[in-house]
Amino acid sequence: MSSDLPIGTLIGTVEPTTANVLATRLNRHTFWCGQSGSGKTYALGVLLEQVLLHTRLPLVILDPNSDFVRLGDVREGAPAEHAAELATRDIRVFRPGDAERPLHARFLGMPLRSRAALMQIDPMVDFDEYNAMLRFEPEMPLVEGGDLVGHLRSGEGPTRQRLATRLENLGVADWDLWAWGKRAVTDDIDERPDASVLDLGGFPTQAESRAAALAVLDHLWERREERIGRLVVIDEAHNLCPPDPTTPVERLLTERIVQIAAEGRKYGIWLLLSTQRPTKVHPNALSQCDNLALMRMSSPRDLDDLSAVFGYAPQSLLERSPGFAQGQALFAGGFVTAPTLVQMGERLTHEGGSDVRVPLR
Repeated sequence: MSSDLPIGTLIGTVEPTTANVLATRLNRHTFWCGQSGSGKTYALGVLLEQVLLHTRLPLVILDPNSDFVRLGDVREGAPAEHAAELATRDIRVFRPGDAERPLHARFLGMPLRSRAALMQIDPMVDFDEYNAMLRFEPEMPLVEGGDLVGHLRSGEGPTRQRLATRLENLGVADWDLWAWGKRAVTDDIDERPDASVLDLGGFPTQAESRAAALAVLDHLWERREERIGRLVVIDEAHNLCPPDPTTPVERLLTERIVQIAAEGRKYGIWLLLSTQRPTKVHPNALSQCDNLALMRMSSPRDLDDLSAVFGYAPQSLLERSPGFAQGQALFAGGFVTAPTLVQMGERLTHEGGSDVRVPLR
C-alpha cells in the first residue's frame, strides 16, 4: 500500500494535482497551527481520516471541544469505498458519564507525583503529607470500592487524617473520572484500537479534564519500553502544555508533554500538537516538532516565532499565511517532499464541534 496520504490539492498548479502527506514520516512530532476560523480543526480531521484509511497507526486523541467524537460517523455522500473501509475501523469514543464507554481513569494507578499534584501536595512544602502518601503505597490494593477517604480515616495518625480531610475538601476522590475497580480508558488504549477519542470537554471542571489527560499520558510513558508506535493528538494543546504553567497539575502535564516531545520519538510516542497560536505552547515542546501544518495566521509576532523555530519552512511561504482562505495550509518538514501550499480536501466523517450558525429570518 502507498505511504502517501491524500489530503487535498496543490495550490498554484495548472492542472488539479493531489497533495499528499508521507505516512512514514508521522514518526516525528507535528505542529498544527491556525487562528480561529482558518479551518484548522476540520483540516486536522481530514488528515486523521487518511491515517485511519491507509495505516495501522493507533490514534490517541485528547479532544477538549468534542471535535472528533464523530470520527467514525461517515457523512452522507462520502465515496462508498471509503465509507466501507472506515466502517471496519475500531474507533472508540470515551465520554464522561457515557453508559457504554465512560471516560474513567485509575486514581491509585497514577504515579505518586501525579496523585500528589491532584491533591495540591508539594513534596518539599507539604513533606509530612507527601511522606504519608509514600508510606501508604503498600496499602493501595486494600482500598475497595473507591472509599479512599474511609480507608484513610480508619487508620491511625494525624497525617492520615489530614490526607483524608484534604481529599474531602478538594472533592478529588468523588470525581466521576475515577474507575474505582471498573474498566479504565487505559485498558482500551492497551488493546490498540485504531482510534481512542477522549472527550475531555464533557467534564464539569477543567481540573477533571486535565487529570484525565495526565492519567493517559502517564500511562503511555510508563509503558514506553513496549515501543508501540502511536500518534498522540492533543487538540487545543495550549490547555495542556502552556509556556507558563501555574498549578501543580499544569506543571506536571507540561513536564510530561515536553518529556515526550524530547524523548518519546524513539519509543514510538509521536505527538501532534494543534493550537491557534505557537506562543501559547511551551517552547520546549514546539522546538521538537519536525513537521509543520500552518493555516491562516495574521499575527506578525506568531509568524516571526514560527520562522525562528521552523527553519525548514520558507519565509516567502510563511508570509503568505495571512492571506490564506479557509482550508488553505502550508505543509513543511519531513512529512512532505517539499514545502507545499495545499487546499484541504473534504471530510469523510462528520465534524463533532462545527460552528454555530447565525439564524436568518
